[in-house]
Amino acid sequence: MHDEPTDHYFSTAPRADDRRRDVSAMIWGREMTFTTSSGTFSHRGLDKATEILLRASTPPTAGTLLDLGCGWGPIACSLALAAPRAAVWAVDINQRALDLTGLNAERAGARVHTALPDDVPATLVVDQIWSNPPIRIGKAALHDLLMRWLPHLAPAGTARLVVGKNLGADSLQQWLIDQGWPTTRAGSEQGFRLLEVSRGT
Repeated sequence: MHDEPTDHYFSTAPRADDRRRDVSAMIWGREMTFTTSSGTFSHRGLDKATEILLRASTPPTAGTLLDLGCGWGPIACSLALAAPRAAVWAVDINQRALDLTGLNAERAGARVHTALPDDVPATLVVDQIWSNPPIRIGKAALHDLLMRWLPHLAPAGTARLVVGKNLGADSLQQWLIDQGWPTTRAGSEQGFRLLEVSRGT
């Protein structure tokens, strides 16, 4: 990772050349092909954390679903195919990532709403948030990110987050609990925690 913030995958406009490639992944029993590019998260293929999040989770069948930090769209596209009647939102600060998610959704025949964070309606209520959150933006920024998006959950909504144990998954779980967001560990695999967050009473 470069020192310049403009080179990070969580930049709005990556400086890296748009060098595209196709990658494949088996998700929920379906072989899928995605176009990725430099300047986006895990552009060489599906990252281990996202793979674990999807493998350890039962796909939804309906609802309003939000992929927070969508990258090139493996979660959003998989959700849309698993639940064709669901409203799926893919949100990222990286415009190149959003463009790729739209491209990949179209290729898969999936309906996905792509949006920059500020373009998401403030009134949007979602049943599920799915995320491999950008831990490397720093603890304070991560906390701000979660406190911005968790309030979009419906009263019975949940968020499924995958976080590396060595990147602070356990302390993040406790912090969420302390903020009034009940959080349980839904699974643990290969050094990653799968956290499930719900609304407090």
